[in-house]
Amino acid sequence: MPATVALARFEDLIARGLTALIDDDPNLEVIADDLDGDRLAAALERRRPDVALLNYGSLRTPFEVHTLHAAFPATRLVVLASRPTPAEANQMLTFGATACLSKETQARDVLSAIHLASRGLQVLPRAKAAAQSVGTGGPEPLTSREADVLALLQEGRSNAEIALALQVGVETVRTHARNIYRKLGVRTRRELTRPA
Repeated sequence: MPATVALARFEDLIARGLTALIDDDPNLEVIADDLDGDRLAAALERRRPDVALLNYGSLRTPFEVHTLHAAFPATRLVVLASRPTPAEANQMLTFGATACLSKETQARDVLSAIHLASRGLQVLPRAKAAAQSVGTGGPEPLTSREADVLALLQEGRSNAEIALALQVGVETVRTHARNIYRKLGVRTRRELTRPA
């Protein structure tokens, strides 16, 4: 039984390349493609693919990966981005992605990531894999409250606005923000909202 794959909307050349790459593999089957944000969630609900390939550039916000992972935990999410920074890759993994790869990744490595993802295995960036092999573990997950704060930070809200929205103190928001920066490997709020 081939592993089933759903493709989000990608740039034309990348979409054609991904479709051809997957079609050439007898152990994989594309069951839905060219899915924009709204159609993606509906296709995941209806078709229940083993793996969904997401386009980082098409995400409304990186937090969307967390939302999709929470709604469809059986579907493994592989994010393709244009030269993702370590912070962006960490963020995707923390939000539940199985892998975050550069769109410049070689075809065999993309196929390998899809196959590993379909088996429930996480694909770590080289730096993360090396760190894990010496015992430091994978990305530290955000707490649910930190995820709430992150979503509001990415909307450009101030600490005071976030405190009001979540009914907590401003110092609590600052503490959550520091934890988010540390866990995602970023130094500033601008890095959290910067597009890939």
